[in-house]
Amino acid sequence: MSVLAIVAALVLEQWLPLGDRKAYFELLARWSSWLEASFNAGESRHGTVAWLVAVLPPLVVAVAAYYLLLAASPLLAIAFNAGALYLTLGFRQFSHYFTDLQLAIRAGDVDRARELIGAWRGEPAQHRSREEVIRLAIEEALVASHRHVFGVLFWFMLLPGPSGAILYRLALHLRRRWHTLGAFGAFAERMVRVLEWPAVRLTAASFAVVGDFEDAVYCWRTQARGWSDPDAGVVLAAGAGAIGVRLGMPLTAIDGVEVRPEIGLGESADSPFLDSVVGLVWRALVLWVFVLLVMTLAQAF
Repeated sequence: MSVLAIVAALVLEQWLPLGDRKAYFELLARWSSWLEASFNAGESRHGTVAWLVAVLPPLVVAVAAYYLLLAASPLLAIAFNAGALYLTLGFRQFSHYFTDLQLAIRAGDVDRARELIGAWRGEPAQHRSREEVIRLAIEEALVASHRHVFGVLFWFMLLPGPSGAILYRLALHLRRRWHTLGAFGAFAERMVRVLEWPAVRLTAASFAVVGDFEDAVYCWRTQARGWSDPDAGVVLAAGAGAIGVRLGMPLTAIDGVEVRPEIGLGESADSPFLDSVVGLVWRALVLWVFVLLVMTLAQAF
């Protein structure tokens, strides 16, 4: 039943991308802002209470609705799961940036590519070299594929109904909104680390299986911890090793050089690796769906 919901949500998300509807994100932003204004008194326990108030009611409602619909009709439960996944997945939310950037690089329009990577990352990028633009695009795509697809699917498959997908998406949103608020945002930060620990490792393992397994595992084991965000480092190291590209490394900055560790193995980032990333992500997604289908059939028989 889960695999049907996943396939339906992916098809729907490709046909009608969620990123085209801003009301959903604005609603979440207003909700988290209201909670911060209502509960933030500068202590970590206030952030814990606010996080629980933000997350627990939607989870309880989602689980209750799922089991009520399941009792009425399995098809209704599948439709409900697919709808929840449609709201929480974000494949097209990042793929349109990546696709447009691919086209700009192929056309030799580096200025357009700089504009796109700057909009994607939310920072000026006119000083970036062509190789840096490609390198950053690969890094953003690998991390985004985890946070918008594989992380959501992992928790969806692990918890009842759509509660896992909702939990993961809300946790990421609250961390993004509250991470600059000191003690108030500490609990949101910790919860994301807890949720990401198993999820990033399954994503990395998937990249290794569908790519260069030996290099992916080597990079994962030796390079991930050196990245500023260790969770993202696991995904980046495995992804870079799987396709044989070198990521990370220093970047030119407006006021000097941004120092970053090297991650991955093989060649410098160039346009063919943009296609390699697309292939890696789709192969990993097919692997997930296939494994889930086999598990579903095994349970049925």
